[in-house]
Amino acid sequence: MFEGLFQPMHLIVILVIALLVFGPNKISELGKGLGQGIKNFKDAVNEDPNKNAAKKDTPPTNPPSNPTA
Repeated sequence: MFEGLFQPMHLIVILVIALLVFGPNKISELGKGLGQGIKNFKDAVNEDPNKNAAKKDTPPTNPPSNPTA
């Protein structure tokens, strides 16, 4: 059913239609947003889970002072 869907000519036609519908500025913004989303996802996947646990366990550096007047 989807054997010839991703042929080069089909992809070119789809890109031309997208360009006509959205315009070059909007496609640029969409690409930028997609790239940032992928970058954030990769950063979240590669983040060390122990790093966040260590932050939660450490006390604050400047605890609030309670006046004992």
